[in-house]
Amino acid sequence: MSPESTGQNKHNLTVYRRGFRTWRGNRPFWAGLFTMLGGAPIAYFPYADLQLGNMTLAMSTTAGAGSLIIGVLLITLGLTMWFHSIVRVFAGVAAILLALISIPVANIGGFVIGFLLSLIGGALSISWAPGEPQREEEAPRTAPLDKQQPESEYAEGALHGATVPPQQPGGHGTASGYGTSSGYDGGTHRAG
Repeated sequence: MSPESTGQNKHNLTVYRRGFRTWRGNRPFWAGLFTMLGGAPIAYFPYADLQLGNMTLAMSTTAGAGSLIIGVLLITLGLTMWFHSIVRVFAGVAAILLALISIPVANIGGFVIGFLLSLIGGALSISWAPGEPQREEEAPRTAPLDKQQPESEYAEGALHGATVPPQQPGGHGTASGYGTSSGYDGGTHRAG
Protein backbone atom coordinates (compact mmCIF):
# COMPACT_ATOMS: atom_id res chain seq x y z
CA MET A 1 0.00 0.00 0.00
CA SER A 2 1.19 3.47 -0.78
CA PRO A 3 1.05 6.38 1.63
CA GLU A 4 -1.40 8.17 -0.68
CA SER A 5 -4.15 5.61 -0.11
CA THR A 6 -5.14 7.01 3.30
CA GLY A 7 -5.40 10.51 1.83
CA GLN A 8 -7.69 9.23 -0.89
CA ASN A 9 -9.94 7.60 1.68
CA LYS A 10 -10.09 10.84 3.67
CA HIS A 11 -10.99 12.69 0.50
CA ASN A 12 -13.76 10.21 -0.33
CA LEU A 13 -15.20 10.49 3.18
CA THR A 14 -15.16 14.27 2.93
CA VAL A 15 -16.88 14.16 -0.45
CA TYR A 16 -19.57 11.78 0.86
CA ARG A 17 -20.05 13.86 4.02
CA ARG A 18 -20.45 17.08 2.01
CA GLY A 19 -22.78 15.34 -0.41
CA PHE A 20 -24.90 14.08 2.48
CA ARG A 21 -24.94 17.55 4.03
CA THR A 22 -26.17 19.01 0.74
CA TRP A 23 -28.80 16.28 0.37
CA ARG A 24 -29.94 16.79 3.98
CA GLY A 25 -30.18 20.57 3.50
CA ASN A 26 -32.50 20.28 0.50
CA ARG A 27 -35.29 18.44 2.31
CA PRO A 28 -36.96 18.26 5.76
CA PHE A 29 -34.44 15.71 7.02
CA TRP A 30 -35.08 16.02 10.76
CA ALA A 31 -38.84 16.00 10.24
CA GLY A 32 -38.63 12.70 8.35
CA LEU A 33 -36.28 11.21 10.94
CA PHE A 34 -38.52 12.14 13.89
CA THR A 35 -41.61 10.86 12.08
CA MET A 36 -39.98 7.50 11.31
CA LEU A 37 -38.66 7.20 14.87
CA GLY A 38 -42.18 7.94 16.12
CA GLY A 39 -43.74 5.27 13.91
CA ALA A 40 -41.41 2.52 15.14
CA PRO A 41 -42.61 2.30 18.79
CA ILE A 42 -46.24 2.69 17.75
CA ALA A 43 -45.92 -0.34 15.46
CA TYR A 44 -43.62 -2.35 17.76
CA PHE A 45 -45.14 -2.18 21.26
CA PRO A 46 -48.44 -4.04 20.56
CA TYR A 47 -46.42 -7.03 19.33
CA ALA A 48 -43.64 -6.93 21.93
CA ASP A 49 -43.23 -9.29 24.87
CA LEU A 50 -41.43 -8.04 27.95
CA GLN A 51 -39.54 -10.59 30.06
CA LEU A 52 -39.52 -9.90 33.81
CA GLY A 53 -37.64 -12.83 35.30
CA ASN A 54 -39.76 -15.93 34.63
CA MET A 55 -42.82 -13.88 33.83
CA THR A 56 -43.67 -12.78 30.30
CA LEU A 57 -45.69 -9.62 29.91
CA ALA A 58 -47.49 -9.40 26.55
CA MET A 59 -48.52 -5.94 25.41
CA SER A 60 -50.73 -7.17 22.58
CA THR A 61 -54.16 -5.63 22.41
CA THR A 62 -57.18 -6.02 20.18
CA ALA A 63 -56.06 -2.95 18.23
CA GLY A 64 -52.74 -4.48 17.18
CA ALA A 65 -53.56 -4.25 13.48
CA GLY A 66 -54.48 -0.57 13.83
CA SER A 67 -51.21 0.10 15.62
CA LEU A 68 -49.26 -1.66 12.90
CA ILE A 69 -51.02 0.32 10.17
CA ILE A 70 -50.43 3.65 11.95
CA GLY A 71 -46.77 2.84 12.55
CA VAL A 72 -46.14 1.75 8.97
CA LEU A 73 -47.92 4.84 7.64
CA LEU A 74 -45.80 7.10 9.84
CA ILE A 75 -42.61 5.45 8.62
CA THR A 76 -43.84 5.82 5.03
CA LEU A 77 -44.62 9.50 5.62
CA GLY A 78 -41.13 10.01 7.03
CA LEU A 79 -39.60 8.50 3.90
CA THR A 80 -41.92 10.65 1.79
CA MET A 81 -40.61 13.75 3.56
CA TRP A 82 -37.07 12.71 2.65
CA PHE A 83 -37.48 11.62 -0.94
CA HIS A 84 -40.46 13.66 -2.15
CA SER A 85 -40.22 16.89 -0.19
CA ILE A 86 -42.69 18.72 -2.43
CA VAL A 87 -45.56 17.13 -0.45
CA ARG A 88 -44.02 17.99 2.93
CA VAL A 89 -47.08 19.94 4.14
CA PHE A 90 -49.46 17.08 3.37
CA ALA A 91 -47.07 14.58 4.98
CA GLY A 92 -46.72 16.79 8.06
CA VAL A 93 -50.47 17.18 8.53
CA ALA A 94 -50.99 13.45 8.00
CA ALA A 95 -48.24 12.64 10.53
CA ILE A 96 -49.85 14.91 13.14
CA LEU A 97 -53.27 13.35 12.56
CA LEU A 98 -51.90 9.81 12.75
CA ALA A 99 -50.02 10.72 15.95
CA LEU A 100 -53.26 11.98 17.48
CA ILE A 101 -55.15 8.86 16.36
CA SER A 102 -52.45 6.66 17.90
CA ILE A 103 -53.35 7.82 21.41
CA PRO A 104 -56.59 5.80 21.70
CA VAL A 105 -55.63 3.09 19.20
CA ALA A 106 -52.00 2.18 19.84
CA ASN A 107 -51.25 1.90 23.58
CA ILE A 108 -51.37 5.64 24.30
CA GLY A 109 -49.39 6.43 21.17
CA GLY A 110 -46.59 3.96 21.74
CA PHE A 111 -46.43 4.88 25.43
CA VAL A 112 -46.28 8.60 24.51
CA ILE A 113 -42.82 8.15 22.93
CA GLY A 114 -44.10 7.54 19.41
CA PHE A 115 -46.83 10.15 19.81
CA LEU A 116 -44.39 12.94 20.75
CA LEU A 117 -41.80 12.03 18.11
CA SER A 118 -44.44 11.88 15.36
CA LEU A 119 -46.00 15.14 16.50
CA ILE A 120 -42.63 16.92 16.44
CA GLY A 121 -41.78 15.41 13.04
CA GLY A 122 -45.09 16.54 11.55
CA ALA A 123 -44.68 20.05 12.92
CA LEU A 124 -41.13 20.27 11.58
CA SER A 125 -42.32 19.10 8.18
CA ILE A 126 -45.04 21.74 7.99
CA SER A 127 -42.72 24.54 9.08
CA TRP A 128 -39.78 23.60 6.81
CA ALA A 129 -39.19 25.75 3.74
CA PRO A 130 -36.48 25.28 1.15
CA GLY A 131 -33.68 27.81 1.33
CA GLU A 132 -32.76 30.07 -1.55
CA PRO A 133 -29.10 30.46 -2.45
CA GLN A 134 -27.68 33.93 -1.98
CA ARG A 135 -27.17 35.78 -5.25
CA GLU A 136 -23.83 37.31 -6.06
CA GLU A 137 -25.38 40.79 -6.30
CA GLU A 138 -26.62 40.59 -2.70
CA ALA A 139 -23.25 39.59 -1.28
CA PRO A 140 -21.37 42.40 0.45
CA ARG A 141 -18.66 43.82 -1.83
CA THR A 142 -16.49 45.64 0.68
CA ALA A 143 -14.79 44.42 3.79
CA PRO A 144 -16.03 45.77 7.12
CA LEU A 145 -14.47 49.08 8.10
CA ASP A 146 -11.69 48.97 10.64
CA LYS A 147 -11.52 51.91 13.02
CA GLN A 148 -7.72 51.88 13.05
CA GLN A 149 -7.48 52.63 9.32
CA PRO A 150 -6.95 56.26 8.35
CA GLU A 151 -9.86 57.92 6.60
CA SER A 152 -8.05 58.02 3.25
CA GLU A 153 -7.99 54.19 3.12
CA TYR A 154 -11.77 53.74 3.37
CA ALA A 155 -13.51 52.41 0.31
CA GLU A 156 -15.11 55.02 -1.90
CA GLY A 157 -18.65 55.68 -0.73
CA ALA A 158 -18.04 53.94 2.61
CA LEU A 159 -18.80 57.16 4.48
CA HIS A 160 -21.86 57.98 2.40
CA GLY A 161 -24.34 59.97 4.43
CA ALA A 162 -21.79 60.96 7.07
CA THR A 163 -21.58 64.59 5.89
CA VAL A 164 -22.99 67.68 7.56
CA PRO A 165 -26.60 68.33 6.49
CA PRO A 166 -27.11 71.43 4.30
CA GLN A 167 -28.17 74.65 6.02
CA GLN A 168 -31.54 76.30 5.38
CA PRO A 169 -31.32 79.14 2.86
CA GLY A 170 -31.66 82.63 4.29
CA GLY A 171 -30.86 81.61 7.82
CA HIS A 172 -29.96 85.19 8.80
CA GLY A 173 -31.81 88.39 8.51
CA THR A 174 -35.18 88.21 10.28
CA ALA A 175 -36.26 86.89 13.64
CA SER A 176 -38.21 84.09 12.04
CA GLY A 177 -35.10 82.83 10.28
CA TYR A 178 -36.23 83.77 6.76
CA GLY A 179 -34.63 86.56 4.83
CA THR A 180 -36.40 88.88 2.46
CA SER A 181 -34.82 87.15 -0.49
CA SER A 182 -36.67 83.93 0.19
CA GLY A 183 -40.07 85.31 -0.75
CA TYR A 184 -41.63 84.70 2.65
CA ASP A 185 -42.45 87.81 4.62
CA GLY A 186 -43.74 86.36 7.89
CA GLY A 187 -47.47 86.56 7.11
CA THR A 188 -47.80 90.27 6.32
CA HIS A 189 -48.95 91.51 2.97
CA ARG A 190 -47.02 94.00 0.89
CA ALA A 191 -49.79 96.54 0.64
CA GLY A 192 -49.68 97.47 4.27
